[in-house]
Amino acid sequence: MATRKSAKESVIDYVQIDGLVVLKLVKHCVDEGSGGADFVQGVLLGLVVDNRLEITNCFPYPRHQEEEELDEFRYQIEIFRNLRHVNIDHLHVGWYQSTYFNSFINRTLVDSQYNYQHSIEESVVLIYDPLKTSQGFLSLKAYRLTDAMMEFYREGEFTPESVNRLKLNFENMFTEIPLVIKNSHLVNVLLYELEQKKRNGENYQFLDLATSSMLEKNLRQLIECVDDVAADTNKYLTFQKHFQRQQQAKQQYLHKRS
Repeated sequence: MATRKSAKESVIDYVQIDGLVVLKLVKHCVDEGSGGADFVQGVLLGLVVDNRLEITNCFPYPRHQEEEELDEFRYQIEIFRNLRHVNIDHLHVGWYQSTYFNSFINRTLVDSQYNYQHSIEESVVLIYDPLKTSQGFLSLKAYRLTDAMMEFYREGEFTPESVNRLKLNFENMFTEIPLVIKNSHLVNVLLYELEQKKRNGENYQFLDLATSSMLEKNLRQLIECVDDVAADTNKYLTFQKHFQRQQQAKQQYLHKRS
């Protein structure tokens, strides 16, 4: 196992993931995603080699209805033990989650990724969008929390002043890590043979997103985002009014003293 770098250095430059892991991740999202109704999550396994994080295996979290009599921590430990017995990479290097139209930034995800990076410095979160992938685009991205966001969480002061001091916004909360999918030589040969057998007239158009189901799902996501923005705007306006009252009271007090 490669030695971990100090916090001041760049931990990893890019993520390398096996094609089989991508297929397992996609299969999990298709089987348990319930047609886009639920989010699914799982564990990523692999190792750090030089400046890259290699993801060589994964397994899903148990379903919610199965967790009533099953402790999730003991479940993961048992999986790690079984993988180690069969000489398969069992080092924990992150986790994955499905999303829809890139609406994945929320408090739960940020909290989870902070806990991962705090305990496992090289860990990443893979975000997979099954709806975009169903239209012909493999939407799979790797993210890590930025240093500013990690410092913000370590301080534990969730105030507007802390956000302003660290200059945090939705654009610099996460940093995207380049993702490379690697296949074995046998898989590359198979893909080449399939490409050779494909007839010229079998090229399909995957760029058309104008379907009723896609538009309906997109509109629902936009409505939820608009509601969140409206709620945050009201909180900001309330904070501004309160801050202005404090400033006026302070000025009046100083004027009386003078």
